Amino acid sequence: MKESIVIHWFRRDLRLQDNAALYNALKSGKKVLPIFIFDRQILDKLPKRDLRVVFIHQTLLALKEELQSWGSDLQVFYGETESVWRELLQQHNISAVFTNRDYEPYAIARDTRIRDILSDKQIALLDYKDHVIFEFNEVLKDDGKPYTVYTPYSKKWKALLDPYYYKPYPTETYFKNFLKFEASKMPELEEMGFDNTPFTFPASQSSRSVISNYHLNRDLPAINGTSRLGLHFRFGTISIREKVGKALAINEKYLNELIWRDFYIQIMANFPHAMKGAFKPAYDGIEWQNNEAHFKAWCEGKTGYPIVDAGMRELNTTGFMHNRVRMIVASFLCKHLLIDWRWGETYFAEKLLDFELASNNGGWQWAAGSGVDAAPYFRIFNPYLQTEKFDSKFEYIKRWVPEFGTSQYPKEIVEHTKARELCLEVYKRALKISD
Repeated sequence: MKESIVIHWFRRDLRLQDNAALYNALKSGKKVLPIFIFDRQILDKLPKRDLRVVFIHQTLLALKEELQSWGSDLQVFYGETESVWRELLQQHNISAVFTNRDYEPYAIARDTRIRDILSDKQIALLDYKDHVIFEFNEVLKDDGKPYTVYTPYSKKWKALLDPYYYKPYPTETYFKNFLKFEASKMPELEEMGFDNTPFTFPASQSSRSVISNYHLNRDLPAINGTSRLGLHFRFGTISIREKVGKALAINEKYLNELIWRDFYIQIMANFPHAMKGAFKPAYDGIEWQNNEAHFKAWCEGKTGYPIVDAGMRELNTTGFMHNRVRMIVASFLCKHLLIDWRWGETYFAEKLLDFELASNNGGWQWAAGSGVDAAPYFRIFNPYLQTEKFDSKFEYIKRWVPEFGTSQYPKEIVEHTKARELCLEVYKRALKISD
């Protein structure tokens, strides 16, 4: 009879250190087989040159190497998730499956299907909190309902926090419990239909000085003033517990940004309707103009508004955009161009290396005014004033828009004052607000 083992299913937790589900798997008393599945239902919808898939592939190769040093390996599959699990059930005598929770609607539906397949064989799918400090049902108002405003949420979050919540899981203690087996071949990117594009990804550590001065520099896109760790949080190559512990010791403003992450993830879990439409239903009545030529100009960074164009070109070139600039370009799309925020949300989802469904949706609905704790409908960023405040010497703009200030730079596609007036009129009509 085959040896009874447990499986650790890696998803958005691509690290061996301080990993909640992996720790529990290794402590279970059974040998642990680590696996990862390249899910065709996700991959088949992605462009051929998707750098996030390249990043995952590189990370898995490093994980395999680390596991091989312990006489084990990472089994990597490419296919339909259900088919892979049926194959695993035939190959192994599995007593339990360990994994970390994912709160996105697709992941919840997928995990329900896999749980049903496993339960038919009397195998438990055991899931753990690893991606956040507090889950959707842990930080609640006094009446037991979820928060929809960030500031009181963050106060309660901080009041509930004690060292227990950011204490690391000492997985290293149990590495001897990985299943010993011969190294297995991993699917190549080209086999899965992706380009193996050479790219330098952001480091998984940011300097102490960046975090120490975060409150001073975070709004200045021309300097290296933010952590750029979003990609690593997205795929769990770093531990949120470790970063919260450091933020507590170094900079509260940075801690607040980590709390925003938990906030938006609990909004997604508690109010899944917001992932498809406006959190505030009245905003679904806005008569968007959805001018395709304007949208193309915005995507390409050719709107004639330098700070907007710099942001879009940075995004298109690097897969990153500074957070202050994200707010400016999002406000511009929704309120200057009157283009549905979902068009922008989808474009960011395709381009951002650090794309996170909850934060992306939350940020776009904030800009459009339709989300939780959103900017009011009448708040319309003036791109020129934003430039004056945050890039007064045009350093960021000149880096990404070299033709700025020359006759080659395009004229404004809309005039600021007229666009602002039209936006207020359209929003008031949808929201039934009278002057």
